[in-house]
Amino acid sequence: METRNLEIEGALLNTAELCNYLEKRASNSMVSSNSSKSTYPIPRLIENYNIIKSVYNLLNENVKAKISIHPAGEWLLDNFYIIEEITKSIQKELTLKKYINFVGISNGNYKGFARIYVLASQIVNFSDNKIDRKILEQSLISYQTKKSLNMDEIWNIGIFMQIAIIENIRKISENIFLSQMEKLKVESIIERLIENKPKQERKFDFIRETKLNIKNYDVKYPFVEYMSYKLKKYGKKTGQFLGILEQEVEKTGNTVSQIIKREHFEIAISKILIGNSITSIKTIQRINFLEIFEKINGVEEILKQDPLGVYNNMDYKTKEDYQNKIKNIAKKTKISEMYIAKKVLELAKERRSKY
Repeated sequence: METRNLEIEGALLNTAELCNYLEKRASNSMVSSNSSKSTYPIPRLIENYNIIKSVYNLLNENVKAKISIHPAGEWLLDNFYIIEEITKSIQKELTLKKYINFVGISNGNYKGFARIYVLASQIVNFSDNKIDRKILEQSLISYQTKKSLNMDEIWNIGIFMQIAIIENIRKISENIFLSQMEKLKVESIIERLIENKPKQERKFDFIRETKLNIKNYDVKYPFVEYMSYKLKKYGKKTGQFLGILEQEVEKTGNTVSQIIKREHFEIAISKILIGNSITSIKTIQRINFLEIFEKINGVEEILKQDPLGVYNNMDYKTKEDYQNKIKNIAKKTKISEMYIAKKVLELAKERRSKY
């Protein structure tokens, strides 16, 4: 079966802009009772993890070879174990059967995808991977001003946000990979042309091939930036080579200085993004989703209006039993959980009025 990957592009939005955007998306989206098997995110998650792991292994090799590491790569080296743990946990928890039972989107570019998967990915992508409890709560509240989320969606949004974050770490990792490969090329050239090492002493003659399918990336910039840095370390000895590098770069309509500035800017952005990503994964693990669930879940708010106050005095396990009963009725009848909860409340009030 051919799978579809969720692709969400967008600029950084502040909290107010994000909330307005989510309200509009909620208004415009139509839903179906299930999600499509073809949009199941686990195959893509595994692919993303394998890409990230390949880059992690390359970085370790580069550390041993004493090649400078991309600043974003340092985050990856220190925190890869977290990505590994989260990936394994999500694989175990998000089965295909569980996924297809989420409410799906039935129109537009995201047709077939689980609504909560799209919503979680939008929150992550439009906040530069920087997630905290406040952003999460406000986003969910804003979305629900137009469309109500069900209990399963709210309870599982953390899983889908982590999937979205790992997707973005994969993109950053691809940039790191290309940067490190360009450094290897530079080191090979330096050994041969500047240091004049005999073949048997060269460490970088063999540049390993990559199986990573990476497109649309201008690999010249990392090469030029690192080559300029290495040549300048040798002083006057490499003046001629620096001149040649400048000439070749000028043929493209740029200068070495311009390319270095752009590359340093890209490096800084990647470092911020991966820092946000790792920090957000840790934050999501610490968030008490039960508290968020009880605060923003519409069914919970309705049941709290129990005229005798019995529901409010129940322990969490008993409340969960009540909520699951409503959820199961909603699935069987294809009636919204909110409607069923309101009818339950009405019956409770009618019964009380009789006594």
